[in-house]
Amino acid sequence: MRNKIRLLAVVAVGLLTLATCPAASAASAPRLLLEQDFPDPDVVKTGTGYFAFSTSTGAVKVPLAGAPAPEGPWRVIGDALASVPKWAKPDGGFWAPDVTQLPDGTFLLYFSAAVAPGGEMCIGTASSAKVEGPYTPVGDAPLVCVPGDGGDIDPQTFVDTDGTRYLLYKSDGAATGPPAAIWSQKMLPDGRTPTGPRIELLRADLTSEKAVVEAPSVVKTPSRYLLFYSADTFQSSGYHTGYASAPTLNGPFVKADAQFLSTDLLGGKVDGPGGADVVDGHIFFHGWLGGGRTARGLYELPLGFPNDVPQLG
Repeated sequence: MRNKIRLLAVVAVGLLTLATCPAASAASAPRLLLEQDFPDPDVVKTGTGYFAFSTSTGAVKVPLAGAPAPEGPWRVIGDALASVPKWAKPDGGFWAPDVTQLPDGTFLLYFSAAVAPGGEMCIGTASSAKVEGPYTPVGDAPLVCVPGDGGDIDPQTFVDTDGTRYLLYKSDGAATGPPAAIWSQKMLPDGRTPTGPRIELLRADLTSEKAVVEAPSVVKTPSRYLLFYSADTFQSSGYHTGYASAPTLNGPFVKADAQFLSTDLLGGKVDGPGGADVVDGHIFFHGWLGGGRTARGLYELPLGFPNDVPQLG
């Protein structure tokens, strides 16, 4: 009887561990919000509903979608970017946009674009009085274009609880240099003026990451900073979302032991889940549609943070 009780206790502990493991399969199936190409989503909550922005698709520079609630219904409603910046290649596309509201009420759009004529990716900005735009490019040069980075992409704003503003982004790295890394740059309230040195938050140092970390998104819980990021190559079914945690935004960030979103963890319901953005108790991300590599749809899952640990709902 004693051995039986011990065995039951071991089983119970194992089940509890599985139940609380952040990499466990989602309790509910991912919701497909847009069954069309809408990669690298950035979602913004406003008083009138939700807006989402994505990487260029076709001739649309920065696709814009809207919905009354996180679950939808979502509808693509236009192009958020009014014109191509002077410094960018006209046909180079605009990647992984991010929209934030400044203290004066202005909305600022960050984006990555290829610099003319060389083609290196750098980060620029555009502004608008309304969240849905149209956004007018600001300045005659990129905001972030660090020599030696191999390109800078995937901007993401984070405003801390004290109102301090930061811009996170990815340095591409190079085949003969260091692997990709994610950086944090403190900004002045205008969102366009860096202050102080940038800080490296994490680097692609795991075999499963294939020298790629990108698409940062930070969430502040009561006692931790959680940094969600994508890893592996985006064309692959191995593309996945992980997260790391730290006591401060400056780190040190420690990566979770297991992936958070992956093709396998989601039971094959999403192919290559990545480009995640966490907003208002939901994680939004993209995945390949139709078993091909031509379009990435927009997906959503509820997300909570019991004991400062992300958990899918």
